[in-house]
Amino acid sequence: MKISRRHFLATSGLALASLGGSVQAATAPRWQATSPSLSEIRHVLDRVAYGPRPGDISRVASMGLDAYLESQLNPKQLDDGECARRIRRLETLRCPTGELFEYKEEVLWKELATGKLLRATYSERQLFEVMVDFWTDHFNIDSSKGDCPWLKTADDRDVIRAHALGTFPELLRASALGPAMLWYLDGRVNRRRNPEEAPNENYARELLELHTLGVDGGYQQSDVMEVARCLTGWTVRTDTWFGKGRVEFNAHLHDDGAKRVLGVEIPAGKGAQDVDAVLDVVAKHPATGHYLATKLCRRFIGESVSPETVAAVSKVFLASGGDIAATLRSIFQRAAFRTPGTTKFKRPFRFLVTSLRACEAYIAQPDALLDYLARMGHSPFQFPTPDGYPDELSPWMGSLLWRWHFVHALAHDRLPGVTTDWNGLSERAGGGLALAEAFLGRKPSPAEVRLVQGGATPGLMLAAPAWQGA
Repeated sequence: MKISRRHFLATSGLALASLGGSVQAATAPRWQATSPSLSEIRHVLDRVAYGPRPGDISRVASMGLDAYLESQLNPKQLDDGECARRIRRLETLRCPTGELFEYKEEVLWKELATGKLLRATYSERQLFEVMVDFWTDHFNIDSSKGDCPWLKTADDRDVIRAHALGTFPELLRASALGPAMLWYLDGRVNRRRNPEEAPNENYARELLELHTLGVDGGYQQSDVMEVARCLTGWTVRTDTWFGKGRVEFNAHLHDDGAKRVLGVEIPAGKGAQDVDAVLDVVAKHPATGHYLATKLCRRFIGESVSPETVAAVSKVFLASGGDIAATLRSIFQRAAFRTPGTTKFKRPFRFLVTSLRACEAYIAQPDALLDYLARMGHSPFQFPTPDGYPDELSPWMGSLLWRWHFVHALAHDRLPGVTTDWNGLSERAGGGLALAEAFLGRKPSPAEVRLVQGGATPGLMLAAPAWQGA
């Protein structure tokens, strides 16, 4: 039986209209094939990880879900040697900031994007990689602006990855004074040499609107200008001989007068310490706790989160001094987080990685995968505006056709540089239908059974509606 694209889409029910209307409706029977405990495990793995690999659900069941979550909250205790070996060849990821300027832009981006893809696919520290992705969007930097093609590699390593599960105030400061962010949002040219010179407010506005309080956080234009004054004088060295990319503070370019930010007085004469004073104000503000709690709950629970849940998570965030792991732990203890039934439409990067993990694909060369991500509109580190790639469904509906093309190529081993042992997977699962059931998270429908029995590769089940959401 020859399986055409038209026939598969018709029989599997992968219709654009149904996905656009409700992912939850398309995936309603997802958990019917498993016991409630295994359903909960699978649901959690679709949240805190990039989906389960073969054997992951039984492994987590044997160790206990609470123990698994706690281990993910302590990633340094997890052996990640295999992933480290896979990315060892990406030498630019280890280069000191100044040495990055010795490489061509395309080399830096490709190795950075490849590292992100390999880590998400193979790392045992799955929650850490999920949080790296979260903070990368939260503190988005378009790697095409100015010196950002060279500095984003250092930002990923020294800012995002260094603090992804640390504390938010430390992460915020590292970002604010990171050379890539100083370039991207013009902080390096924020100066006030005399009372007539207005400071550059670009970073100050995004700091309040996107990084801390949120657009409805209660700040005024006067707060934006006062924050900008606090942050004057910081720059990035562009000397081609010594210290290129180094962040420096120039006191003669700093407004050292008194400021008032969100009702808090910052006295004159603090110099470089103004940055610590203002970041302390915004990082610990109640609006910041609410804003970040809302974003994290939407990422790990779903689009619709009760005000009570957000309030409880925000309370932990503020009481812990912005401890990210403690905040996540409070989310993981909520019944709404662990209850199967709600789902989120997978963004293209997650869709691609969960598919690769599900079939234990071996990535020898990432070029084809990076090309598919570009065609789906989710090329790593290339979103042009400071708000980062969107987390809601509607912007990604245009990626559905390329998702099908990707799955079709994966299912038929037509991705250059990527291989999958489909026969071995089927044998370990107990046959093609069992493998299809494992992918779908439910019993295949009669139409899907006929497809598999008619010769369709079980991997084509990754194009089913149930696989579009997590």
